[in-house]
Amino acid sequence: MTTQTLRFELDRDFVKLDNLLKLVGLCDSGGAGKHLVASGAVTVDGAQELRKTCKIHAGQVVRVDGVEIRVVGMP
Repeated sequence: MTTQTLRFELDRDFVKLDNLLKLVGLCDSGGAGKHLVASGAVTVDGAQELRKTCKIHAGQVVRVDGVEIRVVGMP
């Protein structure tokens, strides 16, 4: 199985996990992002994350169903 890698440029201190999933196009809405997180399908830095509004910072890696989101800070 191949992993698709997405790069998300963070322009603030953090982004909430459910919002990140919406911003990169993996969900149609924040509500759908919350359901995806609650389902147990999301990991942050290799550990399952069930907190829907977990703060994601630059340098972290989020994975969902074969998609890897690398969160990077703005230069």
